[in-house]
Amino acid sequence: MTPITVTKASGEKESFDENKLRRSLNSAGADQQIIDRIINVISEILYDGISTQEIYKRAFRLLRQYSDRSAGRYKLKEALLELGPTGYPFEKFVGELLKRLGYQTETGIVVEGNCVSHEIDVIAEKDNKHFMIECKFHNRKGHKCNVKVPLYIQSRFKDVERNWSSQPSHEDKQHQGWVVTNTRFTKDALQYGKCIDLKLLSWDYPQNNGLKDLISKVNLHPITCLSTLSKKDKQQLLQQNIVFCQQLCENDKILTSIGLDSRKKNQVLKEAQDICNTNKNEMTK
Repeated sequence: MTPITVTKASGEKESFDENKLRRSLNSAGADQQIIDRIINVISEILYDGISTQEIYKRAFRLLRQYSDRSAGRYKLKEALLELGPTGYPFEKFVGELLKRLGYQTETGIVVEGNCVSHEIDVIAEKDNKHFMIECKFHNRKGHKCNVKVPLYIQSRFKDVERNWSSQPSHEDKQHQGWVVTNTRFTKDALQYGKCIDLKLLSWDYPQNNGLKDLISKVNLHPITCLSTLSKKDKQQLLQQNIVFCQQLCENDKILTSIGLDSRKKNQVLKEAQDICNTNKNEMTK
C-alpha cells in the first residue's frame, strides 16, 4: 500500500503515522476499543495530502461521541491556542502549572536588573533555585519561536541575574532563565538554549516532559477545552481571569455571572468535572 502523505500546519509534509494518532488518543484517556473504532473511520477518509488539521477535527468529533472527558483532553493543543488574543491567560496558566509542580510562583512581576527594570511573566522558586520565566504565546498553529527569542530572553535574564547575585538573600541560590511557548522552537533556538543553559519548554519539548506531559501529570486543563462553552463564553471567563476547568468545579457561580441558564450551566459543569476527574472510567454510548 502506498504511504499516505499528510500536510502539517507549517506546510511540511510527512507520512501518515497511525501509531502517532493512537498515542494521542490514548493520552487523552480513550480506551482501546474506542481508539480502534476511530482509527477504522479515519483510515477510510485518508487521501494523499490531507491536512493534519482535518484528521484532528474528524478524530475529535468521533471521540466526542464516546467521551466528553477524552474529547476535552484530546483538544488540549487547540485549547492552548485559544487562550488569546493576549498572552496574559497563558502566563497565568504557566504560573499555576508550575505551582502544582511544587514551585512558588508570581506572575506579572517587575524585577530590577543591574541596568534596567524588567516586567517578568513568571518568577518561580523551588528549593535553592530561582527562575525568571518568559512566556511566548501564539494563537496560530505551525508558528515556531526562532533563535531570536532565546537570544533576547537570555540578555534580559543576565541583567536580572547580575542584580539577584548582588543580594545577600541570593547568595546560595542558583539562577536560570526559562522560555515557555505553547507551540514549538526551531532547531537553532533549541541548540542555543542547550548551549547556554537556558531552559526551553514547548508543547512537546523536552521529550516526554513538554507542556502536554506536564499538564497531564497535574491534571490542569484550560476552560478552552470545553466544547459546551461558546467562544464568547470562553472570552468572558478569560477576561475575569478564569483560566482553568478546576476553577469552574470549585465555584459554579462563575458560570451564572456570564449569563448561563441552569440547563447550560449544568452541561458545562458536567463536562468540566469529567475532564478534571482523572479516576472516572470511560463510558461508551
